[in-house]
Amino acid sequence: MYDLIIIGGGVSGLGAAMYAGRLNMKTLMLGDNIGGTITLTDVVENYPGFERLTGLELAEKLRKHAENYDVEMIEDKAKSIDKKDKKFIIKTENKTYESKSILIATGSKHRELGVPGEKQFEGKGVHTCALCDGYFYKEKTIAVVGGSDSAGKEALLLTQWGKKVYIIYRGEKIHPEPVNMKRIEANKKIEIINNTNVKEIKGDKLVNSVTLDKPYGGKNELALDAVFIEIGATPMSQMAEKLGVKINNKKEIIIDRDSRTNVPGIFAAGDVVDTKFKQAITGVGEAVAAVYSAYKYVNESEL
Repeated sequence: MYDLIIIGGGVSGLGAAMYAGRLNMKTLMLGDNIGGTITLTDVVENYPGFERLTGLELAEKLRKHAENYDVEMIEDKAKSIDKKDKKFIIKTENKTYESKSILIATGSKHRELGVPGEKQFEGKGVHTCALCDGYFYKEKTIAVVGGSDSAGKEALLLTQWGKKVYIIYRGEKIHPEPVNMKRIEANKKIEIINNTNVKEIKGDKLVNSVTLDKPYGGKNELALDAVFIEIGATPMSQMAEKLGVKINNKKEIIIDRDSRTNVPGIFAAGDVVDTKFKQAITGVGEAVAAVYSAYKYVNESEL
């Protein structure tokens, strides 16, 4: 029987594991991808204490810090969570675990465009990670779909390989952080197409063009070699919802300032929760608050 099981191995889960170890809680962290999505980020410049490092380096530092304490970290995926009396039963493919409390830090998955050709050309010109796949498009023409800071950073990274990078955004103006906006404006390889949607991704064996919902350069067809989709993410909250945890219309888990959900013993943090500003540092902060709340819950329950 564990005091706390953390579901999710990203930065929030790792931060929680470290803090739970410090509080001497018997803790297990389950994550099918320890390190999480931050490991796909080329450069991190907004995590306090580190001026500049890669996402993989940040995840490794958090992991090593957690390993200083007596916590278990297993690379495995939770398939289901059930509640029986005051204990939680977590099942993976091959094992069952029991805990007095759980922290859900399952993060989110990339949102899809939902257009013809997207599934057909997945991995054949349609991608979601510039760091993973940008290398294959040296001297090629590439598009990033999206207008967020993440989309802007993907475009900047892709200019290391591509000869031309379009940013296609449905809104009036892209909205990266000011420092990244300046970098985008200064980069001659990047061209922004605003107020435009991708309606279809086309190709033969590989992507060779996209269809736009309005003409650009006099044509609705834009010749491309690759499309990187960066239009946000969908929270992985399904298991929590089945337990009766309240979620909002975006499928985000609703938490209070102490990272508690409406179900006693269930806490949540990171990209899966309803806080508006989602960053590695905010997720870790929520996770630390969740662990302290779980610590109080377990001890008060025992008393």
